[in-house]
Amino acid sequence: MAEVDVFSALANPVRRKLLEALRNGPRAAGDLAGEFVLSRSAVSEHLTVLKNVRLVREEPRGRHRYYHLEAAPLAEVGEWLHPFEHYWRARMGALRDLIDEENP
Repeated sequence: MAEVDVFSALANPVRRKLLEALRNGPRAAGDLAGEFVLSRSAVSEHLTVLKNVRLVREEPRGRHRYYHLEAAPLAEVGEWLHPFEHYWRARMGALRDLIDEENP
């Protein structure tokens, strides 16, 4: 299996949805799997990928596994996106100026 980093982990929409589901607090694996039309084992594989890149932390509680969001690795994504944010703000500002010129 190829090495997965935070960016490639986030490229998958199922993994992004799992992270969104964990924003409000820890959830049991079975509870998370219930939100998808995928098999439990498929959801488990996605959780393993997220765990391997340290976006989630697994906590065993009896027979259940609870997953917690670990947002620190997302800082790397934010740092990478930051220059693009400046780019798009400038582009949107230029568009606003153009619209204002055409619609005085």
